[in-house]
Amino acid sequence: MQMKLDGTTLILIQMTNSQFTIIKSWNKMRWNAKLKQLEGTADLELLDKLAGISGLTSSVAARRRELRQVLDAVDRERVNPEPKPFYKYPVKLPLYAHQVRGANMALLEFGWIQAGDAP
Repeated sequence: MQMKLDGTTLILIQMTNSQFTIIKSWNKMRWNAKLKQLEGTADLELLDKLAGISGLTSSVAARRRELRQVLDAVDRERVNPEPKPFYKYPVKLPLYAHQVRGANMALLEFGWIQAGDAP
């Protein structure tokens, strides 16, 4: 199987019939009959499943590591008992702890703050 990462889209070609059947059963990718390839969003769940059935190319493995770092940073922030704001949020009243956590997780998830840069 050959794979290519085009932005956030994962493209798979030259799969065996068993690989195609397994991947298609996940309902995470769609078949492009014109180009004879599977296409889907390269999210962490899909990349983890693909890693289980075949090796990942270096660019796809790097994308998987990036997504895993973001998920780990969001999970750390979710259970942070005393969250500190990553940014001076433009609100008049002080935020509650759960609001700070939510805003911080949004910054991480949308990529406005890198997972490695988060305090």
